[in-house]
Amino acid sequence: MYYRRHGAPPPDPALVRELTQQQEEMKQQVMIQKPDFDLKLIAGCDSSFIGEDTILSVFVLLTYPGLELVEKVWHHGPVTLPYIPGLLSFREAPNLLRTYELLQQKPDLIMVDGHGISHPRHLGIATHLGLHLQKPTMGVAKKVLVGKYTEPAAEKGAVSPLLYKGEQIAAVLRTKDKVKPVFVSPGHLIDLETATAVAIACTLKHKLPEPTRLADHYAAVLKKEVY
Repeated sequence: MYYRRHGAPPPDPALVRELTQQQEEMKQQVMIQKPDFDLKLIAGCDSSFIGEDTILSVFVLLTYPGLELVEKVWHHGPVTLPYIPGLLSFREAPNLLRTYELLQQKPDLIMVDGHGISHPRHLGIATHLGLHLQKPTMGVAKKVLVGKYTEPAAEKGAVSPLLYKGEQIAAVLRTKDKVKPVFVSPGHLIDLETATAVAIACTLKHKLPEPTRLADHYAAVLKKEVY
C-alpha cells in the first residue's frame, strides 16, 4: 500500500468523502462534444512533484498544426493535499491553474499529461482543468488508470478502445511503430474522435505528442534547475 511504503499516514476519511462527492458533482457538468473551435494554438501541461510538499507545473503553447513553440511558463509552490488515489487532480490542479494564468496568449485546446474521463469517476486532471477553465481539454496518459483493452496493431496510428463498465473512455493509440501505446481521452468540451485525431497530428518523432512531450521535458529540466 502507498502509505505504508512511504511512511505516510492514511488520508482523513472525511476529506476523502468530501472530495469524492465533489467529483461526483463535477462529473454532472462534463460535456463531451464535438468542439466548437478554430484550432490555432494548443497548450501542453505537466506537473512534477519535488519531494512530498512541492509541485512544479509547466505550460507550453504551440501553434497548430505547425507545432512551433510560442510560450513556455512555469510555477512552483507548496502542495496542499496528500496523495490520495483517484483524487490526484485536487493535488495538481491549483498549481496548474496558477501556471495557466501566466500565459500571455490563451490556447484553443489544452492537452494534459494525464487522464480525462478515463478515470473511475470520469474526473481525471484533464477534465478537472477543463471544468475550471471552461476550455476544451484532452488527456494523454502513459498508463491505464481503469478499464481493459486489447493491444492495437504494432504500426503507428493503430487504435483500440479502452473500455470501462461497458463504455469507451479512451483510445489506446500507437504513436510509433512497436512502442507502448498512449491513452487518449476527452477531458471537457471535446469528443474522443477529435482528441484522438489531434493526438496523432501532434505526434512527430517521439512517443508522446509534442505539447505534452515538451511540457514533460521542461518540467524535468526546470526541476533540476530549481532544486
